[in-house]
Amino acid sequence: MLNGKKILVVDDNDINIFALSASLKRKGPMLAIAKDGQECLNYLKDNPEIDLVLLDMMMPVMDGYQTLAVMRNDDKLKHIPVIALTAQAMLGDYEKCLSAGADDYCSKPVNIETLLSKIYTLLHIEA
Repeated sequence: MLNGKKILVVDDNDINIFALSASLKRKGPMLAIAKDGQECLNYLKDNPEIDLVLLDMMMPVMDGYQTLAVMRNDDKLKHIPVIALTAQAMLGDYEKCLSAGADDYCSKPVNIETLLSKIYTLLHIEA
């Protein structure tokens, strides 16, 4: 269970946010929402207790790749695990996300069991 864990969901699509939030809430984490990379960075700077970020890679204002670059170069943010979420499940996207600084990757539509497994692994929680 994810009781007491704080997860920031970053996505510009309300349907994706709703689906992820509804699925995750049943596992007990506290969820916060940001609509783009800049909102994500602002939220993280004001809320250093976030345990994990679920980061859409294709967003307006600041995409996931730009967001990861800032996070991984900021001493206060670089320790936060990030799972990249993208609808672009093309050959090489997994590697591209990891080389950009993501800790793991899930393609959309997200398989919630796969995502939970990745979250548990990154947060060192037994399922």
